[in-house]
Amino acid sequence: MDFARIIQQIANIFIRKAVNTAVNKGVDYAARRGKTPAAMTQKDKDQAASARDMVKKARKAAQVTRRLGS
Repeated sequence: MDFARIIQQIANIFIRKAVNTAVNKGVDYAARRGKTPAAMTQKDKDQAASARDMVKKARKAAQVTRRLGS
């Protein structure tokens, strides 16, 4: 295996982790509607948790769809 390819694979691992972290933070921010957890009421917290659950279900559905498609 070529050394440049090994470096590229390692770089891809780090980039993938960084993108996943950024997406997760963005989803959490959108679920909270930009509010800090301290400034949220119980209703807001419940709604944010519901939004995160829906995102989790959507990711699972996308994963199943990809598996069925290939």
